[in-house]
Amino acid sequence: MADKKVGVIVILSSPSGAGKTTLVRKISSRNNFKVSISHTTRKPRLNEKNGKDYFFINHKKFKSLIQKKKFLEHAKVFKNYYGSLKETVVDKLKRGENVIFDIDWQGTRQIINKKLKYKIITIFILPPSKKELFNRLLKRDKKDKKIASERMKQFKSDVMHWKDYNFTVVNDKVEKCYKEIINFIKKQKKQNKNLTYDKRLIKNHIKELIN
Repeated sequence: MADKKVGVIVILSSPSGAGKTTLVRKISSRNNFKVSISHTTRKPRLNEKNGKDYFFINHKKFKSLIQKKKFLEHAKVFKNYYGSLKETVVDKLKRGENVIFDIDWQGTRQIINKKLKYKIITIFILPPSKKELFNRLLKRDKKDKKIASERMKQFKSDVMHWKDYNFTVVNDKVEKCYKEIINFIKKQKKQNKNLTYDKRLIKNHIKELIN
């Protein structure tokens, strides 16, 4: 849209454990960037707070919101539901705030298919290696190998959706990755068409990750 006062949608997706949530928090610390806080049916992790990290609700309430078509996007991931309320997001965009989404490829596809009148910038985050990803998952889920292994099984399927995004970056060092994302967002906001980047490095990295 031509009106500079209107915000843009920035979507970050990744395989579970690749570090997108940390990156979303860093980006949201910048002026005029606000995180879209999702509703979810999963239980809070340690240090997660209702209304800050997620809105934690039960399955009955979530399904009621689906029936009322309140969600801009929603998906079932690892037996739990996640979704973003359309009204909340649109209100922020109208106020000129850039809204950041921490969602998977399913939610991204739903938002794009809504054909909103707002600019959408999509970014896919990759881990430096499968070993590092597994270690991050173990650390996050209190060394629960069963949960980590379950998420690793989903990894190969999830990672192949990188092609659907405007930009893909490897999260080896958080600060470096963060700067690359910010630079891309700044440039993309000024363009009427998608920017190009060298995808050969990403393709080679993907091969290493899935073999």
